[in-house]
Amino acid sequence: MFAPSLKANGRAFAHISQFHPELTAFRRDLHAHPELGFEEVYTSGRVQEALKVCGVDDIHTGLGKTGVVAVVRGKRPAPADAKVRMIGLRADMDALPMAEHNEFPWRSAKPGLMHGCGHDGHTAMLLGATRYLAETRDFAGTAALIFQPGEEGHAGARAMMQDGLFERFPCDQVFAIHNAPTAPEGVIGVTPGPMQAAVDKITIVVTGKGGHGARPENCIDPVLVAAHIITAAQSIASRNVAAIDQVVLSICSVQAGHPGAMSVIPGQVTLVGTVRSYRTEIQDVVEQRLRALCESVAGGFGASARLDYERVYPATVNTVAEASFASDVAASLVGEARVMRNMPPSMGGEDFSFMLQAKPGAYMRVGQGGREGCFLHNSRYDFNDDILPLGAALYASLVEQAMPSSLSF
Repeated sequence: MFAPSLKANGRAFAHISQFHPELTAFRRDLHAHPELGFEEVYTSGRVQEALKVCGVDDIHTGLGKTGVVAVVRGKRPAPADAKVRMIGLRADMDALPMAEHNEFPWRSAKPGLMHGCGHDGHTAMLLGATRYLAETRDFAGTAALIFQPGEEGHAGARAMMQDGLFERFPCDQVFAIHNAPTAPEGVIGVTPGPMQAAVDKITIVVTGKGGHGARPENCIDPVLVAAHIITAAQSIASRNVAAIDQVVLSICSVQAGHPGAMSVIPGQVTLVGTVRSYRTEIQDVVEQRLRALCESVAGGFGASARLDYERVYPATVNTVAEASFASDVAASLVGEARVMRNMPPSMGGEDFSFMLQAKPGAYMRVGQGGREGCFLHNSRYDFNDDILPLGAALYASLVEQAMPSSLSF
């Protein structure tokens, strides 16, 4: 259970802690049945079953294929002059295409699939908040509980929005929570401004002239060209971008020739990698410089190079007012000393960024403690069930404190 020294304040935490074992069982069931983006049929079904038991007002399905939105209305409507009448709370549901090497009973039952990022825990936390809000309804306004598919590279948030998410549920603010394995258990982090980096995918195809490895003078070796491009590309971060502007450029895959062909110079090499940054202007600089480098380096060797630069996710940027509000809510739960109001931003990506481009809001992290080998996207990762009541209480408290009811006590 949640460590006594880290117990949170408030009625929401105390109330949700009563069904902590049920949330744990639900989370572990999802962990054992991981599903990839837009394939979350079992997960979506389990969420819908649980929502019916919770007694929510409405359940809407089919947004972003497998997405689910539940609606809970407070004890009274929001006042006519209220700035916030509807709040959206989002949790991601999908797993990763990776093998799990854990041995506990709730490990993945599907070879090659694993909840390696904690989305099973996020879903359970939002479900806990939903149950609490439906049972108490101590707020004035409407809560939209958004169970989102396809965060891991599928842009499920954008898919839900394209299906009319915010037209059907006109949220004034949106909030999301992600676990943080490297942060102390129970610490809550929020950053005004950039919280997660933009995610760009780069694919570089170098074309030369293949031939015999013993007679390279008759060839245009694309492997040599690719090596020079890989080295030259690292100069962009150090020589074309100001030191104050963070950027990461990583070539993560080199594909050329055949492993057993020791004397065959291939005709083509494909490089695949990623660029991470926080500002659109930096994305523009990197794309322009990388394209120029690829073409000029390849041209110098008599080869050619084509760059495909795909902007997958924008940066996740919290609005300042909502980040400050979220920090205040967190402090009311765990105390100011356990709130990181300027948590260092991450170079990881997050498709909640699409929602934050459309609505004010904040993306938060809840520390789950640095257990050995328990890091995101690691084959031995597991969500820390001890933080389920805290995450659920944080979700619920955002609603109660943004849309207080005259009946609050």
